Amino acid sequence: MLHSFKYGDTKLIVDMLTADYGRMSCIAAVGKQGKGKLRRQYFQPLTIIEAVADMRRRTGLQPLKEARVATPYASIPFDPVKLPVALFTAEFLANATRREQGDQMVFAYAENSLRWLDGCRGGFANFHVVFMMRLTRFLGFYPNIDGYADGCWFDLRAAGFCPDAPLHGDRLPPDEARKVSLLLRMNFATMHLFKMTRAERNRMTDIIIRYYELHVPDFKEMKSLEVVKEVFNP
Repeated sequence: MLHSFKYGDTKLIVDMLTADYGRMSCIAAVGKQGKGKLRRQYFQPLTIIEAVADMRRRTGLQPLKEARVATPYASIPFDPVKLPVALFTAEFLANATRREQGDQMVFAYAENSLRWLDGCRGGFANFHVVFMMRLTRFLGFYPNIDGYADGCWFDLRAAGFCPDAPLHGDRLPPDEARKVSLLLRMNFATMHLFKMTRAERNRMTDIIIRYYELHVPDFKEMKSLEVVKEVFNP
């Protein structure tokens, strides 16, 4: 689940990322007072559900017939730090995958990342920056790291490092290019070893979002950006 909004008194329009069909917009007739096959709590952002939809329509909203929670979260909905990170991740995925077709690798990466976040007990301050950067592997614009050396610049448009400053403004000077090269070495298991201040993390967040804006058509402004920037201590 990416997000949902009310449609009339008893229906929700829900936006989902699926393994087989990519992004789907569906309509769900939700039961009152927790009754019925479709319940409102199933459609909270980033809830992992198994659903049955009527796929006979080729366009428009697909009616949802059944749904159930596939993986109940143990901590994300109840943790005051994990929850805003998850909401940011949901909004980010909604922007980054707007044009994606069915891709089981993208879906599996997102699902496994959320399972990791739900199960971890600490050391996840860099989760969102690592998640965003590693997602580019599956979307086709992971940075080329072959040309990196100390003193290189990073060209956001060309998605690679270069010895001289690009002539356009979408570039990072050597000190920030070095931080990008470090970020590219991180994964969820090791990211706690790479210490970043809140200011450095927030700067990396801005850089990655700009990177996506250059490579994903119509990437929208992130409404939850300022919230995620405030959840971790300096």
